[in-house]
Amino acid sequence: MENTQLVNGHRIASDRIAQLGENEIFVFGSNIQGMHGGGAAWYAHNNFGAEWGVGEGLTGRTYALPTMEGEASMAHAVQKFTECARQHPELTFLVTAVGCGIAGYTPDEVAPLFKEAAALENVYLPQVFVDVMFK
Repeated sequence: MENTQLVNGHRIASDRIAQLGENEIFVFGSNIQGMHGGGAAWYAHNNFGAEWGVGEGLTGRTYALPTMEGEASMAHAVQKFTECARQHPELTFLVTAVGCGIAGYTPDEVAPLFKEAAALENVYLPQVFVDVMFK
């Protein structure tokens, strides 16, 4: 199964990523302590090399994005992620619905944080974020 698709000009990341292609990075929500005990964080740790104790940034074939420390903190983390993606055009970032699981946010709250990232050709967002951003 492909991890990415282009739909009406929007880059969409699959909501079921079982393996990564060359240069693909799995972007998941974490806590700042990097305790990857559940959800996509657990999956990233067990399948794609997310390091225990690293709650933000690139490790293995993943990018940890802290989502449990509040909305302002998450917004700042998304800005840092966007800058990382901008600095690494050779990588393809597959963003999961970060913040919308254990952290308890809705796509309506989180998707707008990714507006700048959505403009980058190497960032693919989940369909639920695209639906909110491009209604």
